[in-house]
Amino acid sequence: MRAVVFSGTTEGRTFSRALAALGAAVTVCVATDLGAEEQGRADGITVRAGRLDAGEMAAVLQGAALCVDATHPYATEATRNIRAAAAAAGVEYHRLLRPASNLPAGSVVLPGAAQAAAYLADRPGRILLATGAKELPAFAALDPQRLYPRVLPTAAGIAACETAGIPHRNILALQGPFTTELNVALLRQFAIAYLVTKDGGAAGGFAEKAEAAAQCGVQLVVLRRPEEQGKSTETILQRCKELL
Repeated sequence: MRAVVFSGTTEGRTFSRALAALGAAVTVCVATDLGAEEQGRADGITVRAGRLDAGEMAAVLQGAALCVDATHPYATEATRNIRAAAAAAGVEYHRLLRPASNLPAGSVVLPGAAQAAAYLADRPGRILLATGAKELPAFAALDPQRLYPRVLPTAAGIAACETAGIPHRNILALQGPFTTELNVALLRQFAIAYLVTKDGGAAGGFAEKAEAAAQCGVQLVVLRRPEEQGKSTETILQRCKELL
């Protein structure tokens, strides 16, 4: 059986290796070279790096028995494209769901980055943005001196910060996962008043960010996770066993 896993996440890497261990031929599609680096090498797995549109995804899916969408919970456009590609290719589709977090009391929960920027506009204090480089344009109206984006240590991540006018001394180019202790150190080092994050669940280190914010008296601002339907790793693996 051949299966295609659209990944770039911790659970996607774990799932693809478990599936290959069952004897399936697995193609893992990731958007970036960093995603391919994190995926690593394993028997039975072929990694394809590069962003794909729905048509290109459908081409990759030709001849596959199964399509598993293990992209990030906030990658809604990617999920739409993957679902459409699977339908076009006539391939069985499953969404691998990452469990959501219990948000701490006192969290400010907002629909998206634009609403977070509006909330912070008239509230003084430095802001650690742990939302990813793609969300930086939404904060363009804020004083860039206030912003401390934590982005991946890639040319694209740094370039996004430069385009947004972020001072180089404010750019936190780091790759997770991050411990509570490291989060605390960053919040204190840069005298952060607000920590803006997505609910990345356990794999995204959400609990460690929330705990650090609580320890430092920093206001936690959470971008609400899009609602979606999906299945657990165990459920999808069981379906894979049926197809093998």
